[in-house]
Amino acid sequence: MTAVSQLRSRAIAAPDQFSLNSSTKLQTADKMAFAAEFGRFLDRADGVAQPEKLFELVCAFAQGFDCPWIAYGSLTPDQRCLKPVRRDPAVMLTYPDKWQERCVQMGYNKIDPIVKTIRKRAGAFRWSEVYEDKSTTEAERRIFDEAATFGLRSGISVPLHRPNGSFAIVSFAQVLDREIHNTTITYLELVALHFHLRVAELTNSGVTDTPALSPREKECISWVARGKSSWEIGRILKISDNTVNFHIKNVLRKLNVSNRTVAAIEAINIGII
Repeated sequence: MTAVSQLRSRAIAAPDQFSLNSSTKLQTADKMAFAAEFGRFLDRADGVAQPEKLFELVCAFAQGFDCPWIAYGSLTPDQRCLKPVRRDPAVMLTYPDKWQERCVQMGYNKIDPIVKTIRKRAGAFRWSEVYEDKSTTEAERRIFDEAATFGLRSGISVPLHRPNGSFAIVSFAQVLDREIHNTTITYLELVALHFHLRVAELTNSGVTDTPALSPREKECISWVARGKSSWEIGRILKISDNTVNFHIKNVLRKLNVSNRTVAAIEAINIGII
C-alpha cells in the first residue's frame, strides 16, 4: 500500500476523529505523500529504456491514486482517432478488453469527444467537462455513458502538444463515480508529461519500420477487426481455431501489443489492413 493509500485508509476508517485542524494536517501530509510518490516515479523512470516499461511505471503510479485504466496514443494534426505517429510507440492502454472491443465494433474511435477536445485544450481536463459542454453531441455523450457501464466512470485526459502540430493523449480513468481531486490531477499531469518526453527521447533515436504480416496473418487480424472470434474466423477461412490463434499470436508479436483488439486497431492505423 502506498503512503497516499495509507493516509486515505486512516481517514475513511476513523472519520469522526478528524477535526478541522486534523483535516488540515491530513491535507498537508497527503500532499507530502503525493510528492514522495512522484519522486519515486522519477527515480524509477530514469533507469528505464523501453517505452512499454515506462508505461508500466505510469500505470503503477496511477493505481495508487485509484486510476486503474490508462491510455496513451499519438495523433497528427489531421487525424481523427488515436494511432501511432512515425517514431512513436503504438497505442498503449489498460482499458478493459470488452470496452476496447465495443469501441472497435461501434467505431467510437472515429467520433471520440476526448480527441476533439484535446485539439483545443492545453492542460488536463476532466471528462465531465467534455460531457457537459454544449458542443458535445448526444452520440459523443453516449460513449461516456457506455464507458461507465464497463467500469470507466470518471477520468481525466492530458493533452501533450508538439511544435509540429502533432500531439499525444494520456488518459486516466477510475471505477469510482466521483471527480478526481485537483492535487491528484496535478501529479498525474506531471507523470504524463515526463512519460511522454522520455518516450520521445527513446523512440527518436531510431525509426520504427512497419511490420510485415503474412497474407494469412492479415486475413486473421482483418476478421478480428470486424469483431469475429477465433472460432468464427476458423469457419470463414476453413482452418482450425488453433491455427487462427497461432497467426494472431504472430501478429501480436510483430506489432508488439498485448491483445488482439489493440492489434486490430494498430493494423488499421498503420495501414497493414
